[in-house]
Amino acid sequence: MVSSYKRQLLGWLSYAFASEVFVVVSLTLFLPICLEQFASDNGYLRPDYVQPCSSSSDSGTSYATERCAVKIGWVWIDTASFSLYVYSVSVALQALTVISMSSIADRPTCRKPLLLTFAFIGSFSAILFLLLPSSSPLWFLCALFAILANVGFGASVVAMNAYLPSLANASPEVVQARIHLGELNASSQPIPESVEEEDEQPPLSSQDSVSAPLLGMSTPPKLDQNAFNATLSRATSRISALGIASGYGAGIVLLLLALIPVTELHGSTFSLRLAIGLSGAWWAIFSIPAAIWLPNGIPHDVSSNDSAAAKTEDQWTLWSEIVAAWKRLGVMLRWDQIKQLQHTFRYLAAWFLLSDGFTTITSTAVLFGKTTLHMDPSWLVLIGAITPAMGITGSMVFPYLQRKFSWSNLKVVVILVVMVSCIPAYGCLGFLPVVKGLPFGGLTTPGEMFGLAVYFGFAYGAFQSYARACYAELIPPGEEARWYGLFSITDKSSSFVGPLIVGLIADATGNIRYAFFFLVFMIWLAVPVLLSVDVGRGREDARNHRIHRDLREVSSSDS
Repeated sequence: MVSSYKRQLLGWLSYAFASEVFVVVSLTLFLPICLEQFASDNGYLRPDYVQPCSSSSDSGTSYATERCAVKIGWVWIDTASFSLYVYSVSVALQALTVISMSSIADRPTCRKPLLLTFAFIGSFSAILFLLLPSSSPLWFLCALFAILANVGFGASVVAMNAYLPSLANASPEVVQARIHLGELNASSQPIPESVEEEDEQPPLSSQDSVSAPLLGMSTPPKLDQNAFNATLSRATSRISALGIASGYGAGIVLLLLALIPVTELHGSTFSLRLAIGLSGAWWAIFSIPAAIWLPNGIPHDVSSNDSAAAKTEDQWTLWSEIVAAWKRLGVMLRWDQIKQLQHTFRYLAAWFLLSDGFTTITSTAVLFGKTTLHMDPSWLVLIGAITPAMGITGSMVFPYLQRKFSWSNLKVVVILVVMVSCIPAYGCLGFLPVVKGLPFGGLTTPGEMFGLAVYFGFAYGAFQSYARACYAELIPPGEEARWYGLFSITDKSSSFVGPLIVGLIADATGNIRYAFFFLVFMIWLAVPVLLSVDVGRGREDARNHRIHRDLREVSSSDS
């Protein structure tokens, strides 16, 4: 069993190692630049739309006051906005796809095929950049490739995250803790009246009896139940951290390799296409171990008394499941469901603010370094490599600190949020006259940006792993893909708010440093919401929600 678990864990980590490269290398760095360059190579200078942008650039003419635009259909679009529009469309389609597939991905027999299907779509779309030169009359297909790659990545990661709770439950330390808890439970039933109460409960299968403590159907001493929950939390965060570290490590390796052609070819369109294509090839190749080692999906949660689930396992179609997924989303967002799972939704509300705040810090810092500190682009690329490198360190250090100080996953998340909030607060110090007179301080020198990259990367890598692990404790068992889909949608739906407000602040003040005040407020707004989350109560509510749902399905099938 241990060797089987190790293969499954390696399969899960291998997909993190494969897919995260696309984010580090392409999505956050080379893909937006490549899309803008595709548009510029086929654009014309405003306002006459006669002189090609490429000829102006080749001649060394600066067109800072003359914007470059490209014609898409019958509409002229600013080339700088082209990649933003493509990204917005890809995020919208990604959300629609994630919602539609969530019900299918919750079927254990379908989870792995779904993950591999979207992995193929995403990686192959990235590879196709190698075959599409910007001089081609079909150059606009780059937008389609970018959209498909992003949709494939987002959908496959939802399926990957859905494995996290089951991997944590099957880890050796959790299995031992469950056995110990079961033994304590078996030895703590001396009261005859309790037997009569148990006779009223539906019979449990052998597997259900082993996992009964997870379902909240036993009455062990509270201290021992808390110890089991702490073991499960640490296992979840450890596995999540390993996934983040392996993904970041792969991203750094390929980023450094991709920088060689990009630097040697002076950032030409071909060099950018090559970097994106390499990330797609890496994604495809290292998905093979995941295809071999990830479990095919035996529906362990279908017990002998769960006749409704067993009966309907094969009675479904693609269209019926897509329709059912949207109906279930409507049910999930009903007020009575929100009250029943209030701690899960409180955490999602905090995640809405934090995911947007952290993403906005990244984009604002890069823009601040380029426009205010006038940093060389090569320095910004180096910062882009330092951040995930420190992310690996953070994702490995905080599990050690958690074990040493017995922190819960939620407490680690709160600590990391407070740490990251210090970054925009430090930038606000740049307004103080006393700081302006110093040789450094308040993000007034390029050197401080490198310190920022080290500090932010250290906290952000750990935050990503613990945010995912903490959420895993608050979702109903057997509905992992559905709830991780909502987790992804919450992330993507908020991603436009922060950049939009930062843009408005920069336009209104002419100084992007004022945006740091907004970022401090946005991050700290999430802290009281996080502190209101009771993970223990939320875990119990999620398990009861699953039990009540199963009982309703059995009752409806019997009637």
